Amino acid sequence: MDSLALFCTGALIAGGIYWFVCILGPAEQKGKRAVDLSGGSISAEKVQDNYKQYWSFFRRPKEIETAEKVPDFVDTFYNLVTDIYEWGWGQSFHFSPSIPGKSHLEATRLHEEMAVDLINVKPGDRILDVGCGVGGPMRAIAAHSRAKVVGITINDYQVSRARTHNKKAGLDSLCEVVQGNFLEMPFPENSFDGAYSIEATCHAPKLEEVYAEIFRVLKPGSLYVSYEWVTTDKYKSSDPEHVEVIQGIERGDALPGLRNYSDIAETARKVGFEVVKEKDLAKPPAQPWWTRLQMGRIAYWRNHIVVTILSALGIAPKGTVDVHEMLFKTADYLTKGGDTGIFTPMHMILCRKPEKKTEETSNS
Repeated sequence: MDSLALFCTGALIAGGIYWFVCILGPAEQKGKRAVDLSGGSISAEKVQDNYKQYWSFFRRPKEIETAEKVPDFVDTFYNLVTDIYEWGWGQSFHFSPSIPGKSHLEATRLHEEMAVDLINVKPGDRILDVGCGVGGPMRAIAAHSRAKVVGITINDYQVSRARTHNKKAGLDSLCEVVQGNFLEMPFPENSFDGAYSIEATCHAPKLEEVYAEIFRVLKPGSLYVSYEWVTTDKYKSSDPEHVEVIQGIERGDALPGLRNYSDIAETARKVGFEVVKEKDLAKPPAQPWWTRLQMGRIAYWRNHIVVTILSALGIAPKGTVDVHEMLFKTADYLTKGGDTGIFTPMHMILCRKPEKKTEETSNS
């Protein structure tokens, strides 16, 4: 009986792990398995050290305000979180308003398609995805518009993941991914028919620098749309609770510092853009974007058990549990930011690069 009880207990535990990892899987099935969690380009034995290095940036805040330090800061962050994001959230590392009757995946796709619809591109046009991640938006936009999308990301591991997904989706002929810094993009002037960034330029130490680069590579007359992470008119810097929420979002999402909504259009105009439209896509009648975070709390605890077990077994790198816990705490701050209305991840700005002025033939 003792042997039988031991066997049954072992089988129950093994079956439970199999159910968690292989059957129930992540919050939504996305193609990344829990047993494949890694530290991106970081070797498994160095994940925990890099997690500590990431937090050290916040003990030296002046260093992450400079363009020279930010690429390492952001690259470290995405090495740590890319697999966890993809496993537990999906291939599109951004938010979208909830839509009644639509799944989160459908709402995400519609949010992405709206971006490319706003910039009026045609099939065959060459457009730029500024901060493409593993390419979720890129693939949705390429499939929807049939434009040729070139994405740039600072993280080499994300380049590899994006290319794999592009090929698997049969969109590698329309989607190209380049590793590089969007503050110094390896593209010639006037080379794109349009551009978009979805919750990506928040990583720039100075918004003016990335907007100036986008302006440089766009063809005259082309449009650029961005969904920006900003504080809203409800944010009060004198309110300690507001400050705590915003700083929590910054620490948990590799942000040198969140900008205020009022700075966005001013910055765009400063580099030469004409501002066509500006709107917070999170405002009513849009449904709350943060409900997915609230609904995902059970999934988080399920996933955290999986990560803890895999880490204890040596399958997931040491430090993965710390990263997962950091992201859960950040989700709480994001939820509070959305619920109080002091933060939005989708302040939309649509800009146009002016046409080249023709020389005047007379002064009369």
